[in-house]
Amino acid sequence: MADQGWKIAIVGGGIGGLTLGLALHEQGLEADIYEQTVELREVGAAVALSANATRFFEHIGLSEKFSGLAFEIESLIYRDGRSGKLIGKHGGKPSYRAQFGAPYWGIHRADLQMILSKTLGMDRIHLSKRLVDLQDDGDEVTLRFVDGSSAKANFVVGGDGARSTVREWMLGYDDALYSGCSAFRGIVGAELLDKLPDQAAIQFWMGPGGHLLHYPIGKGDQNFFLVERHPSPWPAREWTIPAKEGDQLTRFKDWHPAITQMIKAVPISPRWGLFHRPPLSRWSKGRVTLIGDAAHALVPHHGQGANQSIEDAVVLARCLAETNAAEYSRAQERYERLRRGRTRKVQYASISTADVLHLPDGPAAEKRNARLSTYEGMNHHLGWIHEFDPATQIPTDRQGGTWL
Repeated sequence: MADQGWKIAIVGGGIGGLTLGLALHEQGLEADIYEQTVELREVGAAVALSANATRFFEHIGLSEKFSGLAFEIESLIYRDGRSGKLIGKHGGKPSYRAQFGAPYWGIHRADLQMILSKTLGMDRIHLSKRLVDLQDDGDEVTLRFVDGSSAKANFVVGGDGARSTVREWMLGYDDALYSGCSAFRGIVGAELLDKLPDQAAIQFWMGPGGHLLHYPIGKGDQNFFLVERHPSPWPAREWTIPAKEGDQLTRFKDWHPAITQMIKAVPISPRWGLFHRPPLSRWSKGRVTLIGDAAHALVPHHGQGANQSIEDAVVLARCLAETNAAEYSRAQERYERLRRGRTRKVQYASISTADVLHLPDGPAAEKRNARLSTYEGMNHHLGWIHEFDPATQIPTDRQGGTWL
């Protein structure tokens, strides 16, 4: 039931927008993607793709394209950030892939975007198109760009990230919320990390008021994200502020040598404020709908921002393919009904995870460590996220395509 009058425009050529383009193509639909930058590039260093996202890429035949660019992560490890004591190590039963049905990949965002855009093709990806306004006339939507050009569609998807112009157009204001945490980030070559144990794992090093998350990407370089509860309130309008060398050590100078070695190995990044957005009761207005961070921006403590965008894309594509442009509101309602509850649960889990990782020494931290030391505790914490298959949300008799 492909091409029932749809003329779809996607705002944003990031992970969510490109994945939606692929998911629509798999369902027999096409879309034009409008990206504000002059070339496709992702903000940030790397991304961890869990099974709830990678199963789609494997389904459409992209496994070989990820080979050599993505590192297949073997296990999840929790450690005490100061002593380095191993609290819990979990690799799945009997392995991550065997348990969840798809791999756990660490990959540089630029490499991921390159794979997706080359697979999709550049013919319908329009660069240097910064959206400034939308006009919904009922039958179609006009997209207006800063260069003075415009485009028309009968269905628009806002996949333009956590600082979404489409969301602000929909609400009429900026509703970003500062989480109270900020972070430094970087990528360090494996050869510079002789103090680091378990380099093939994704690891959380926990301690009072902060944590370090890191995981391997590509050929084994480590992508790290160093989080602390500071400053409060956020002192700037922008989401990043300058930092000087040594700021990354203020809280962590007495932590394990593997941590100080890692965070000192590369020049300091800006300080990133960690913002999220409150859940919405509706993700749509007229013929315009949101996906990914534009719909439900969350803090990165579960590493689920990109993964939830991919889930959204798979579900929305199937909802659109099972209806027609005249009944767009039915597709919107179905999509939102299927996605709102899960993404809200992931949002809440992500924001509360910082509280768990940053506990002060004492009984609560000891109870946390006991829970995370067991497979059952870890699986209760994360299994419901990783085992999810968005393709099962929309039953269909049609056979999906392949990019092989």
